[in-house]
Amino acid sequence: MSEAAQPAAAKKDHPSQAQTFPARAYSAQSATSGLAPFTIQRRAPRAQDVQIEILYCGICHSDLHQVRNEWQSVMPTVYPCVPGHEIVGRVVKAGSAVKKFKEGDIAAVGCMVDSCRTCANCLADEEQYCDNFATLTYNGQDKILGGVTYGGYSDSVVVDEAFALRVSDTSNLAGVAPLVCAGITTYSPLRHWNVRKGQKVGVVGLGGLGHMGVKFAKAFGAHVVLFTTSANKTGDAVRLGAEEVVISKNAAEMKKHASSFDFILDTVSAEHDLNAYLELVKLNGTMTLVGAPEKPTPLMAFNLLFKRRQLAGSIIGGIRETQEMLDFCAERKIGAEIELIPIQRVNEAYDRLLKSDVKYRFVIDMASLK
Repeated sequence: MSEAAQPAAAKKDHPSQAQTFPARAYSAQSATSGLAPFTIQRRAPRAQDVQIEILYCGICHSDLHQVRNEWQSVMPTVYPCVPGHEIVGRVVKAGSAVKKFKEGDIAAVGCMVDSCRTCANCLADEEQYCDNFATLTYNGQDKILGGVTYGGYSDSVVVDEAFALRVSDTSNLAGVAPLVCAGITTYSPLRHWNVRKGQKVGVVGLGGLGHMGVKFAKAFGAHVVLFTTSANKTGDAVRLGAEEVVISKNAAEMKKHASSFDFILDTVSAEHDLNAYLELVKLNGTMTLVGAPEKPTPLMAFNLLFKRRQLAGSIIGGIRETQEMLDFCAERKIGAEIELIPIQRVNEAYDRLLKSDVKYRFVIDMASLK
């Protein structure tokens, strides 16, 4: 990145000049070490920064991938790695130039803590698509201290207020934490493709992402159909808002829905057949991927050509849209379905995550770190 393209914050604070303070955390020292107690250095808050005492941090499936360096060809892990980008906490310090927050406010931090702020995408409030690549909350380039950023498996985080989010509904803060990743990852494409009342919408998979996709599609007024390989998830799917549940291994059930969906949201990160779902999309309909299978997936061109179907992808939302999502959830009393754990059980949670043994998001109670 050129000097001209760097954020103002990065220009003002050379790594050697930044003051720091110690924070307790859990980190991985290698791809096979597991997570264990570790002390990291956080920067002292600058004029535009807020320091947040972390109360809860969700466990995203990408945390597991990153800790175990499973994305090394695209996003290699730098160790020690402190994961976590579903952060909710209390503001304990606010810099002199901070306008959005005061001490005592509840704030959230998602997958980004900065971006170039000058490219066309950043100026359009789409910082997640920053042409110069947004600064990730962990395992990103730390432009202030040098090295890499450290995430939310910690007792404290310091972030520019421009990348912190207001939390107005404090009734279930643990359930809010996953909204800033799992929530916005599903909310953003449903909003972008204008999912609305009268449409038939499919959600593939009922996990951390899928259960939020069902909740949002229902809240937007759509007729929601959940696709799953597990018949035992039918009850939960209906409780969360699905009108129908299709067992995707049943070819006859799948065929009944051929060419009938306005929109399908595919949340599955494991290998699976995209063609089977594309055949269910109607003329001019869209199927959007938010899961990230490790290997390339074969695609039959005819499944796109003959119905003018679109196959798309989406990641999280920008800060403006993420705030919109949090406000929407506060108004509608929407939160993630979670299992709250102490941080000492984080390695067990990772093993269970691999087996899909969670309904539907692990959240760490960071009080257990003290």
